[in-house]
Amino acid sequence: MTQLDERPAAAAATTDTADPASAWLATFEDALTARDVSRAAGLFAATSFWRDLVSFTWNITTVENPDGVADLLGANLDRVDPSGFRLSEPATTEDGVTTAWFEFETAVGRGRGLARIIDEDGPKAWTFLTTMHELKGHEEPRGVRRPMGAEHGANKSRVTWLEKRQAEDATLGAEAQPYVLVVGGGQGGIALGARLRQLGVPSLVIDKHPRPGDQWRKRYKSLCLHDPVWYDHLPYLKFPDNWPVFAPKDKVGDWLEFYTRVMEVPYWSSTVATKASYDEATGEWTVEVEREGMPLVLRPTHLVLATGMSGKPNIPDIPGMDVFRGEQHHSSQHPGPDAYAGKKVVVIGSNNSAFDICGALWEHDADVTMVQRSSTHIVKSDTLMDIGLGDLYSERALAAGVTTEKADLIFASLPYRIMHEFQKPLYDQMRERDRDFYDRMEAAGFDLDWGDDGSGLFMKYLRRGSGYYIDVGAAELVADGEVKLAKGQVDHLTETSVVLADGTELEADLVVYATGYGSMNGWAADLISQEVADRVGKVWGLGSDTTKDPGPWEGEQRNMWKPTQQENLWFHGGNLHQSRHYSLYLALQLKARHVGIDTPVYRLQEVHHLG
Repeated sequence: MTQLDERPAAAAATTDTADPASAWLATFEDALTARDVSRAAGLFAATSFWRDLVSFTWNITTVENPDGVADLLGANLDRVDPSGFRLSEPATTEDGVTTAWFEFETAVGRGRGLARIIDEDGPKAWTFLTTMHELKGHEEPRGVRRPMGAEHGANKSRVTWLEKRQAEDATLGAEAQPYVLVVGGGQGGIALGARLRQLGVPSLVIDKHPRPGDQWRKRYKSLCLHDPVWYDHLPYLKFPDNWPVFAPKDKVGDWLEFYTRVMEVPYWSSTVATKASYDEATGEWTVEVEREGMPLVLRPTHLVLATGMSGKPNIPDIPGMDVFRGEQHHSSQHPGPDAYAGKKVVVIGSNNSAFDICGALWEHDADVTMVQRSSTHIVKSDTLMDIGLGDLYSERALAAGVTTEKADLIFASLPYRIMHEFQKPLYDQMRERDRDFYDRMEAAGFDLDWGDDGSGLFMKYLRRGSGYYIDVGAAELVADGEVKLAKGQVDHLTETSVVLADGTELEADLVVYATGYGSMNGWAADLISQEVADRVGKVWGLGSDTTKDPGPWEGEQRNMWKPTQQENLWFHGGNLHQSRHYSLYLALQLKARHVGIDTPVYRLQEVHHLG
């Protein structure tokens, strides 16, 4: 998935005894200390990228080239007052690129980073990542700072751990208001809740389901993670060594419930947020909720929508849906295949959920037809794990010293602007390895694509969050004709069938709309107002000006894990990897505000598209 440091015929990495990395860091720090912005910017290559996660900008942003570096430093250098740049391990040089892991400090925090340095009339930074790791004076109680737990000695007013937890639960939402309210208790909300708990930020995660993990348990029964275990750990507590590579949905649900309890995440289940409004004068939200059917009002300072980028179903409005006599539902409501043996099922869509549902229905002897409305990118799971993920998230990576935390930073250091250029060769390898499979899919009439520019699955995910399938077997059913394939747009439904634009009529007892999900700001429209949703604008995407990701170029995921145009409103989510990694930076932004640290935001997200 990364491969940024690979070049054709690259030599093995070696420790660079000349150590251009230490020299570069020392020169960079000297320029920063002297507040010589021009000299500091001159240490970056003509084509270069500085990605900052909170440490310099109180934002998640990328600047490009020396002019961008100069702008970032000009706006932030005096306040940030960076110092102490030092290598955290020996730098390595491979094929002309020196890779340097480093640490540094700012006026309020400590950071970690990764630089790639090239020779361009002297050592110059090509890519430069800076991340805030912790706030000074507000470090997490981990390692040598872990709590004692037991209170030794005699104390007539002793309060046990359980009594403290019970008192906290009893007062939360009544005498004590959460500083942060997280709406949505899936993996994203739970990961953020755990981070906020460790940082001592009063918070509350609410979710409509009866138990944590029900978001997974209640999906179709064949659902499992398509990403491997090494990619999917939650913060603080990794999956055990015997955890399956691809976890089934109910096992994921049980882990989330266990994790919520063990990490002491303040969590209200069976709770629905029904209305929210923000008072600019008080800087406070008023959020109306129903907890187990009982209404109450919460007044948090910050509101985080962790309702999932795949959480608001995109249900099409097709003529005839009101007259169809069979059953119809969105894929998110699909109960599984058990009741449909012998039934005629039409699944509208050809991406992940569509394939999973078609495969499970076929296994239960349903007569299944998939309707493909536009081309789909498919990559076989084993191939993706080996070529796309193996260097960062695998047993192979761990054996090479690439921990999950290190892999996350390597991946975060890849500039989105040029990521597609390094993805293309990987997907060329995948296409060649599985050529026979792709030939059979095309022979079956399936429309394949590799992204607008051939960069494959992950760029599609980052740009639009749709249009792909990680094949765990169901694509073979289409290639073999076991699952029938129809192509074209749906024109209308009759009482008993789905009719396509070319007149093809597909008999159906069940229609499943595997039609994806809308932008996350739709949640803001439902809960707060359309005005606020429009103020925030589209959530997700890079502005790549490719299909479903309109320009202009953003350089980062729109509105994710960072301040938005609506004060004190945040969006959090993504896959398990993103929920784990970016929850740290969102939690640090919230912690800083909670303790009164000044947080001027550099390059606040602009709004170019409403949804």
